[in-house]
Amino acid sequence: MTATVDILLTIPNEQAKRYHSGLVGQPGFNLQIAHSMDDALLVLGDKDSHVDVFVIDQAMGDSFFFLNHLRRKYPRLLVVLVDEEADFGMPGQADEFTNEPFKDDDLAKRIIKLMSERRMETLRSDSLPAVRNINNNIKKAVGVLGKIEASVNACLEQGYDYVAYYSIEIPEPLKLALKAQAGPKTIQSIAPKDASPDDLMGWVAQNGQSRIAGPEDKPNHPLVSRGRLGAISCVPVSFSNRSFGVIAACKDRPGSITQERILMLELIAAQLATALTKEMK
Repeated sequence: MTATVDILLTIPNEQAKRYHSGLVGQPGFNLQIAHSMDDALLVLGDKDSHVDVFVIDQAMGDSFFFLNHLRRKYPRLLVVLVDEEADFGMPGQADEFTNEPFKDDDLAKRIIKLMSERRMETLRSDSLPAVRNINNNIKKAVGVLGKIEASVNACLEQGYDYVAYYSIEIPEPLKLALKAQAGPKTIQSIAPKDASPDDLMGWVAQNGQSRIAGPEDKPNHPLVSRGRLGAISCVPVSFSNRSFGVIAACKDRPGSITQERILMLELIAAQLATALTKEMK
């Protein structure tokens, strides 16, 4: 069975037919098209719109600052830059670059390569001794709450200053409740006991993708938007189309959450989801 890859194309209107015909025949490719950067941001920001790979045509204009913005808010989004006028790509702008997108299905092959590398990245990281130790601790913890608390503490040990787990109590209308937290008692005492569909925890629970936010971003965590904490990374806890909740991990210093930190959170979240699936049979 071919896994579905959700692709957002940000391309000039006159190129839509060309891109569509070049990609629509690929097994598992699910395409959305945006004709402006503002429209692309609306799609990415929509909690009901899932995007694995973002493709942007350089003909849309200077993409450098736009891609930097995407990197900050969507750290695990895979990006392919298309520039048919260039001989080479600028390092750091995108995960992949192509100047001959439709010659020998080059764009499609690069998308498939990125998705394969992402899956291998997760498998390689999952073999690290630290990750195995965390997994063992989660397995040994007693009961649903024990496994959640073990996961929250494991996240805190990754260098975060405050970590919380919000459980999905009701899927629709969405209701999330705080089940476990770790960090300074002063922060724990004022942390919201519920999350709403309109804050960052609600967005991640509904969209199923990880997000980062600083004080100025929306959606957000109330303590980050008010400046009590500097940055938040939020990852979904789900397994085999079953969603359990989200992990929200915060740092005091803005701009201090890296892709590597997000990957570790996702690995812990995946281990917790597996453990909860077995626990709740």
